[in-house]
Amino acid sequence: MNDGTSDGTSDGVDDGVDDGTNDGRDGGGSGLALDGVELRHLRGFLAVAEERSFTHAADRLRIGQPALTRTVRALETALGARLLDRTTRRVELTEAGRRLYDDLAPLLPRLAAALRSPAGPAVLRLGFASLLPAACTALTADFEAATGAGVRLVRRDSPLAGLERGASDVVVLRGDVPRDAGLRTLLLLHEPRVAALPRTPAGTAGRTGPGGRAVPRTSGHGTGLAAADAAAVRAVARRRVLDWAELAELPLVVNTVTGSTRPELWPEGRRPQLACTAGNFDEWLEAVAAGHGVGVAPETVAQRHTHPGIRYVRLKNAPPVPVHLALPARNAHPLAERYAELAASRTRPAQP
Repeated sequence: MNDGTSDGTSDGVDDGVDDGTNDGRDGGGSGLALDGVELRHLRGFLAVAEERSFTHAADRLRIGQPALTRTVRALETALGARLLDRTTRRVELTEAGRRLYDDLAPLLPRLAAALRSPAGPAVLRLGFASLLPAACTALTADFEAATGAGVRLVRRDSPLAGLERGASDVVVLRGDVPRDAGLRTLLLLHEPRVAALPRTPAGTAGRTGPGGRAVPRTSGHGTGLAAADAAAVRAVARRRVLDWAELAELPLVVNTVTGSTRPELWPEGRRPQLACTAGNFDEWLEAVAAGHGVGVAPETVAQRHTHPGIRYVRLKNAPPVPVHLALPARNAHPLAERYAELAASRTRPAQP
């Protein structure tokens, strides 16, 4: 599979997609142009910057990969700056690329919405990080019936599920929401927590985190799973119920980007060791299955994500996971306001 390092030469197939090489100077382009830069150039760059792959970005945009490669190169030519470093294995942003991405990420989705025909169908972008709670299914159906608008689900592996970058209009967040995030929040529900145990606990061999990178323990024991930790995990591997306090004695796998469980949830002095970190839900799931430690997740995960290498175990005395609906405190999308109002009416206690 080509990983995006194509040299941009024609593959002999006309895929019917404008490849962005018309920079607007001839006046014949139909797109919005400013000094040779069109919206398609910016969309292409943004997709590659987020996916770190021309292949995945082309799939996301539903265009041919050679066309996307030429589009990004046309943008670099128009700006007179190299935005991406391409190797045979991966794509990385240059310093100029990072600056452009930071500026474009929150602006481009809003610009696209502003340019969309007012007569077109209204769409609310509902963001989430891993799983939507079941309550959102009925809420979304009621919203669509009440407003006539559609709802597009947007998954983003970021702490605010794409809201900070303008990819979402309203988001569902698990765990505590940062006070300085500039958001207005509504508590939707609480979810019970469960423990995720590896069916085959790892031994004392050197441990690597997701992506093959070594992950040191916070206690400084290096990258190997300590014999005592391996024995502790094996001791509870067949249990059906665990107490929250017992997890303090076990190595913990934590999703540091979108997870809702941190060692700080336990009392100081009785906290589990951080054995392995993950950057998204899928990495977390595989790290637990690989035996790098135990995980803690909302009960929804156990209901929807079975894994041959993981057993889910009920937890006693565990603090529940708060699930919030969040939208910008200022200048929120009108449909996001309507969605939040409807959610508030559903969670508000009935008046006698």
